[in-house]
Amino acid sequence: MRITGGEAVLRKSRQVRTAATAGALIAACVALSGCGFTPLYAQSGVASNLAAVDVIAPEGRAGYLLREHLDDAFGRNLDAAPAYRMHLEVHEARYPRGVRIDNVATRYEYVMVASYVLNAVPSGAVAKRGSVRAELTYDSADQPYSAISAQQDAQDRAADEVARKIQLEVAAWLATGAKSAT
Repeated sequence: MRITGGEAVLRKSRQVRTAATAGALIAACVALSGCGFTPLYAQSGVASNLAAVDVIAPEGRAGYLLREHLDDAFGRNLDAAPAYRMHLEVHEARYPRGVRIDNVATRYEYVMVASYVLNAVPSGAVAKRGSVRAELTYDSADQPYSAISAQQDAQDRAADEVARKIQLEVAAWLATGAKSAT
C-alpha cells in the first residue's frame, strides 16, 4: 500500500495533535500538583464534624424536608454524640408569575429562606450563623392534585438546594480553621 502526499500530511498532523494533547495533559497535572489545591473534604475533621451536627428544624413540612436533606448532606452519624447543634428558622413565600387572561396563575415562584445558628455542644456557644435562599419556579395545572403535587415538588427541591448551600457554607467554615467542638 502506497501512501500519497496528502495522507502523509494527515498522519503527521494526527501525530502532532496527539503529542500536543499528551503534553497539555502532563502540563495540567504538573500545574495542579503545584498549586496547593486541596479538596474541601480532605481537610482533617470536616467530614467527622459535619456528621456530628444535630439539626433542629421547625414544625411543618418545610422544616421536616430541610432537616432530612441536611441529615443526608451532613452524613449524620446517629451513633455518635453531637459536636454541634443547628437551629433552623424557615420562611417560605409563593408568588404568581404566569397569569392567564382570566387572572388564574399558571406559573409560580417559590422562595425558601433558611436562617441557621450553629451552637457548639455542650457549651452552647454560637459557632456560626448564616442564612441561605433558594428560588425556583414551577407550573401549576388546572387539576387540583397536579397543582398540589407541583407545589410540594417545588418545596422539596428548594429544601434540597437550601440544604446543599448550608452544607457547603458549614464545610467551608470547618475547613478554614473553625475550632473543633470535639
